[in-house]
Amino acid sequence: MAYPDDLLSSGEHVVIHKHPHWKMLIFPVFWLLVVVALGTYLAGLVVDQSWASIAWIALAVIGVVLILWLTIAPVVRWRTTHFIITSDRVMYREGVFKRTGLDIPLARVNSVRFEHSLMDRVLGCGTLIIESASDEPLEFDDIPSVEKVHTMLYREVNDNPDDDFHPRTLDGRA
Repeated sequence: MAYPDDLLSSGEHVVIHKHPHWKMLIFPVFWLLVVVALGTYLAGLVVDQSWASIAWIALAVIGVVLILWLTIAPVVRWRTTHFIITSDRVMYREGVFKRTGLDIPLARVNSVRFEHSLMDRVLGCGTLIIESASDEPLEFDDIPSVEKVHTMLYREVNDNPDDDFHPRTLDGRA
């Protein structure tokens, strides 16, 4: 899914567009399963009671609220978080109701590095750290394929057309 073109300046194009790694969805899915299992178990306990229909309505309302809070909200937050590298800048957008954005012009990026633990390496994600003209380095957690993103960002920052790979023919010409 490409980032909306109307938010880009003229001549700017998207190089990379990522959402946070799917590992952020592990706990929301876990809570969905727990709420459904617990709700089903409790509904089964009250099936023979005279007030069972009232208990089922209460369990359904509590279950819906818990699923909205513990599952749907994190999934929507994950889906509306964007890490974008364009030909001119690094953009980070997050939030649903309170939207937050950060733009770093590529000309201001001093260095780029990444970190990932053993578990991050197994899952294929990591933390991208960008040092720019600001005082503090900016850390972006749970970036999928962080090494590729690191390499692409480094190439965009240090874009020199003379260092691009040009395959040679058999006679040595480009």
